[in-house]
Amino acid sequence: MTDILRDLGKIARALDSIANIEFKEFALTRGQYLYLVRIYENPGIIQEKLAEMIKVDRTTAARAIGKLEKNGLIEKQSQSDNKKNKSLFVTNKGAKLAPVIQAENQYSNKVALKGFSEPEMQQLAAYLSRVEENIASEWELVKKGVTRQYDSED
Repeated sequence: MTDILRDLGKIARALDSIANIEFKEFALTRGQYLYLVRIYENPGIIQEKLAEMIKVDRTTAARAIGKLEKNGLIEKQSQSDNKKNKSLFVTNKGAKLAPVIQAENQYSNKVALKGFSEPEMQQLAAYLSRVEENIASEWELVKKGVTRQYDSED
């Protein structure tokens, strides 16, 4: 069987490295750009939902959100119905960077899919969506403390 996950990992790491280099001038590193854009696209999202969306643990999300807040790119606002949860919003400074990050993402997609026909791109998207769904269910189980059985024949 082809090790698809290894290839996906190489692609993800390469794109992350490129973005880290390109966004260094904005003091965005270690994937912070991803958090900024997701908050920009989902104004008022709470930290827990953001972590779930990006598939990271709450501590990792809290660290990245804290750095974005410290750099004046996002702000937290208390919710009137739930003081514990804070809604996240980009600041004016963050709103200026988000379109740059989105443009980089579109460019990277264009480069990655060069030579693919529209039906091939749609098929690839469908396949990757299925892979993501499969992994998401495992992520939820492991997050809850379930130990996976590697030798099962599923």
